[in-house]
Amino acid sequence: MKAKAVVLERFNEPLVGREFEVQPLAEGEVLVKILAAGVCGSDVHMWRGKDPRTPLPMILGHEGIGRIADTQGEKFDVFGRKLEPGDKVVWERGIMCGKCYYCVIKKQPALCPHRQTYGISLGCTDPPHFVGCYGEYLHLRAGAHMIKLPEEADAAVLVPATCSGATAAHAVEQAGIQGGDSVLIVGPGPVGIFCLVFALCAGASKVFVMGTGADAERLKLCEDFGATATINTGDLDADQRRQFLMDATHGLGVNVGLDCTGAVAALSEGLSYVAPYGTYLIPGIATPVGEVPIPVFERLARKNVRLQGVWVSDTSHLHQAIELVQSGRFPFERLITHRFPLESATEGLMVMEKRQAIKAVLEPGSSA
Repeated sequence: MKAKAVVLERFNEPLVGREFEVQPLAEGEVLVKILAAGVCGSDVHMWRGKDPRTPLPMILGHEGIGRIADTQGEKFDVFGRKLEPGDKVVWERGIMCGKCYYCVIKKQPALCPHRQTYGISLGCTDPPHFVGCYGEYLHLRAGAHMIKLPEEADAAVLVPATCSGATAAHAVEQAGIQGGDSVLIVGPGPVGIFCLVFALCAGASKVFVMGTGADAERLKLCEDFGATATINTGDLDADQRRQFLMDATHGLGVNVGLDCTGAVAALSEGLSYVAPYGTYLIPGIATPVGEVPIPVFERLARKNVRLQGVWVSDTSHLHQAIELVQSGRFPFERLITHRFPLESATEGLMVMEKRQAIKAVLEPGSSA
């Protein structure tokens, strides 16, 4: 059987439609029919050749929700529920070895030095070809962690939980937010919105979200998700922004900052808002973005502030994000502003790059 995918063959050029032979499954493997594939900001970086992990040619797409088409041998999800063809599922996007120091001793599988990711670090030249979600199928390796989903779940709405949501869960876990803490989110994209919600769920009493003048619509959405207040950098200069946050936090600053921008331009400023003994995390950084000068004494050492990296996530964070979306407590359906058929994947990348979409999703079963 042959099936379709759209392939990144050359950086900065439109993705190309291709057909590949669907390969037989080895013991423990699962073939999933893709229902929805998220177009992530990281996909744009790879399309533009900014991610050193990108082999060519490849099928992009590390965010996916699908339906089991076939299994080789019995397969169970993380709750021990038997999986059968026809079941709607989500899977851990990372492929870890499960044997190394970080997997076994430190219990940090996201740091596995052998980690690979569907749709990021696997080329499609050799079988099984379908190793990214921008296709009709995904060939999951044996041992993939999976979660069975209710049939009524909207695959497109759940898609952001597989990457943005899971990464945000990891970030807030590392932040150690306590009841009564004040939190600043910098960057109101999907990761930022998930961080906002997880921070509220963790007990933060105040959550502020900062964005640029181009983020006006996203900032309004953050207010609808429960943000205490939003800060538009197009309306307030740096001194005014600082004064606003100091006034709102009794002159202390925020206990936790979460920089979800994916850039370093705002890093030094963001650190200046952090209260003594606070933490500033950078879950938005997923590709090399250069260096930034930081007043180390004033903003880190003297205040006992922790600057914390956040690298991807693991299955526990995926589970948290999926449960959060399915709880129905927050309007996550409003994140999905654009839906495209598989053949329009390049258009999906373009609307994400131009920030015309909050979240774009490919639906391989839909027609152009």
